[in-house]
Amino acid sequence: MTLADIRREISPPRHGTATAVALLKQRFGERLVTGEDVRRAHGHTRTYIPNQLPDAVFFAETEEEVRDVVLVCHAHACPIIAFGIGSSLEGHVNAPFGGISLDLSRMDKILQLNPEDFDVTVEPGITREALNAQLRDTGLFFPIDPGANASLGGMAATRASGTSAVRYGTMRDNVIGVTAVMADGRIIRTARRAKKTSAGYDLTRLLVGSEGTLGIITKLNLKLYGIPDTILSGVCPFPSVRQACDAVIQTVQSGIPVARIELLDAEAIEASIAYSKIDLPRSPCLFVELHGSAASVAEQAEFFAAIAGENGGGPFAGSTRTEERAKLWKARHDFYWASLTLRPGAQAIATDVCVPVSSLSDCIAETQADIAEHGLIGPIVGHVGDGNFHVTLLLDQENEEEVERAEAFIARLSLRALRYDGTCTGEHGVGQGKRGYLQDELGEALGVMRQIKQVLDPNNILNPGKIFMPA
Repeated sequence: MTLADIRREISPPRHGTATAVALLKQRFGERLVTGEDVRRAHGHTRTYIPNQLPDAVFFAETEEEVRDVVLVCHAHACPIIAFGIGSSLEGHVNAPFGGISLDLSRMDKILQLNPEDFDVTVEPGITREALNAQLRDTGLFFPIDPGANASLGGMAATRASGTSAVRYGTMRDNVIGVTAVMADGRIIRTARRAKKTSAGYDLTRLLVGSEGTLGIITKLNLKLYGIPDTILSGVCPFPSVRQACDAVIQTVQSGIPVARIELLDAEAIEASIAYSKIDLPRSPCLFVELHGSAASVAEQAEFFAAIAGENGGGPFAGSTRTEERAKLWKARHDFYWASLTLRPGAQAIATDVCVPVSSLSDCIAETQADIAEHGLIGPIVGHVGDGNFHVTLLLDQENEEEVERAEAFIARLSLRALRYDGTCTGEHGVGQGKRGYLQDELGEALGVMRQIKQVLDPNNILNPGKIFMPA
């Protein structure tokens, strides 16, 4: 999907949208905002995809209000785009056909905490950091960490994962059930709190990852975990990215239960040193975190250090001190901003793919050669324990030739991942940016997905223009 394709999308006649906006304005008054600044903030995207504004923004505070807005929009064929905090990366919150941006950030409460069952029910607007801050005194935590302080509803909608997925899985694995408002206003609950069920179709996992195109999530029941007795984080340098990747492959295949294992190539390390003022070896590195008892963590660290040494890496320097661990992971999470130091004045465009772990070394090596051959600046970081890596391109978005080169690179990267039997997006989602690769990745399954969309949302009001290429 190229920038030119997106620009060619033409909005259909929007007489129904105007009526829906007028009715909602009458119903909710100033809570339905039509000012351009607010609309622009709700149509933004972190790529070269142009900002496509909604006609209005509504700040929902209850599930009943979400249902009322959906009913009006359903009656008048008005698009609705669910909005958390806007941290998604593939144009998910853009409004190519106008309509209502439904901001859920005020729905941010913990509704039911069940510490004895290790689960919690929350509203979609609560962020992962806010949830964990409120859980701290219980000895429990929610482990999914995509880097950004994203809303949990948005994380479920995009099937987010992040640095800890290698041990704890993705949102797909950690959402027990959801409550959602469907396109016709029905409110459904996909599952009870039981840890497993064989009762019917798995609607939870149908909605998790659907990017707001099938329903609007208003409640989530999530798995929780005990805070580990001992947490050790550390850095291990390697002479090359390939050697680091080979160490990752061997670590995973050896069954070491690493909680996080992150790759930063040499460019990424230089950017992190400059931006985060952190002392790191100036070579490709793995950031590693281990969870467990003091004895098990020490054993895991020794085992990993041996594997690193066999692949030319080391020494592995780790610490259990909270402040040192926090500094290390803050540097990793701040990489987006750090990358901007590599080309002052440029914009950073992050894209991701995921491949089977055994193919990781080859896929990243080919990608590095591609970056060098085409004169791009593209540091690589990744959640490499599950084969997921990111390339952050630094480019001038006003320069059409640079944008075209970036588009061509992303296309090659996506198709390269598919060649290794991987995916065009490991965790960023499809949105507008990756729609063009789904036919190659899914084949006939994409047609089944279209049929599901047609049945559940026949008027195409829920986040239209996302996941599927326009007819």
